[in-house]
Amino acid sequence: MDDRRVRVRFAPSPTGALHVGSARTALFNWLFARHTGGVFVLRIEDTDALRSTESSAEGILQGLRWLGLDWDEGPGAGGDYGPYYQRQRLELYREFARRLEERGRAYRCYCTPEELDARRQQMMAEGKGSKYDRRCLHLTGAERRRFEDEGRPYVLRFLCQDEGETVVHDLIRGDVRFPNQVLDDFVIVRSDGMPTYNFAAVVDDHLMAITHVIRGEDHLSNTPKQIQVYQALDLPVPQFAHIPMILGPDRSKLSKRHGAKFIMEFAEEGYLPEAMVNYLALLGWAYDDSQEIFEIPGELIEKFSLEGISKNPAIFDVQKLEWMNGVYIRKLDPAELARRALPTMQKAGLLPQEVSDALMERYRAVVKAVQERVKTLGEIVDRTRYFFAEEITWDPKAVKKFLHREYVPALFERLIMELSPLEPFTAAAIEPVFDRIVEESGLSRGDVMQPVRVAVTGGTVSPGMYETLELLGRARTCQRLRTVLERLRRGEL
Repeated sequence: MDDRRVRVRFAPSPTGALHVGSARTALFNWLFARHTGGVFVLRIEDTDALRSTESSAEGILQGLRWLGLDWDEGPGAGGDYGPYYQRQRLELYREFARRLEERGRAYRCYCTPEELDARRQQMMAEGKGSKYDRRCLHLTGAERRRFEDEGRPYVLRFLCQDEGETVVHDLIRGDVRFPNQVLDDFVIVRSDGMPTYNFAAVVDDHLMAITHVIRGEDHLSNTPKQIQVYQALDLPVPQFAHIPMILGPDRSKLSKRHGAKFIMEFAEEGYLPEAMVNYLALLGWAYDDSQEIFEIPGELIEKFSLEGISKNPAIFDVQKLEWMNGVYIRKLDPAELARRALPTMQKAGLLPQEVSDALMERYRAVVKAVQERVKTLGEIVDRTRYFFAEEITWDPKAVKKFLHREYVPALFERLIMELSPLEPFTAAAIEPVFDRIVEESGLSRGDVMQPVRVAVTGGTVSPGMYETLELLGRARTCQRLRTVLERLRRGEL
């Protein structure tokens, strides 16, 4: 590494929301910048006029903010190397394109798409490959003037070296060699004046003083083209690091069928940003084989290095992410977990938008009771619904297994009789009631508890029985026992 301060960039195209692969790329750049005391730049590559949208750009920013990946320069942060939207930098690209033309390293191509396709098909039929045949490189002056007089559109092509090789000195993969004869004279400026990726990225990375380009392995084939552009312009070449692809569990390209979603979809489903950051960091990077959970972000920043990045593809496993999210949920202070889950509970209609102090206290106690059993904030809704809903539904299988027992009506009658006047209505006071019933009835504790659990929660899973009844409260507990008792007698359950 040279003595210059590290400057890295994340440069997404705003053609969709932030997805897992892009978020991982952003994270690795951010971690490297923070670990080295460098600068993390955010640049929006919006030259695709047909597909780029402001809403996608804002969605990308939202995803980065949710993950906690703050940028030192870029949209909303300013900086000395802006603008940070490519569409605002078009004159800069024109200047560098002129330089390449003047040096004989770029030329105008007037071929129409139909002509290109026809010649490509012919060349492939003749076994000559599909590279551009450089027809326009060899136009006579008269032919160029004729095309100009016709007003014929043209693109600007880069004249690649066609002898020798271009070597990519990759910090992860070592030297990767590309024979120049396989490189095509790629388009650097389209007919509408918009620069292409391989040209604009070089200009921007140079003007923004980027020292390290950390990006996905799928960009490795672009790198020899970009290196040749740097060389043609006599510009210093940054250091490259191509991080491994992310695959699904079946080792095919990652897709939604593998559980991969846009980052904010994970947020909406109740994943914690620190768990997401921890999991993304382990997709292709490791500190050692034994550590999986890191303090976010400090410990991860401290231990991150490019040397820890693997060459091998990473496997996205949504079950592993879910497990890790559960670990982080259990690490949270119960009051903080309740705060984070509150919008989800309100969206589900279980809590009002304005929560009273008494209800908030009860809500926090309920969250604490289920904290060890949930893996996402969304699961808190499912696990606590019966605590707050006025009406519940009963699982038919649980009803058949536990509520159709002969002794259940008498059991519920006695519980209603003993619990209705109970004061205080606490777990400590409720437990002796169950102890007496178990002792006097000869039933097992499970035979007593499970029918009650099904009656008051609708299912067979809940926190401890006494704690559950205390959190439900005397009125709701007794009312649900009465409702079930009446429905059993009417044959409705």
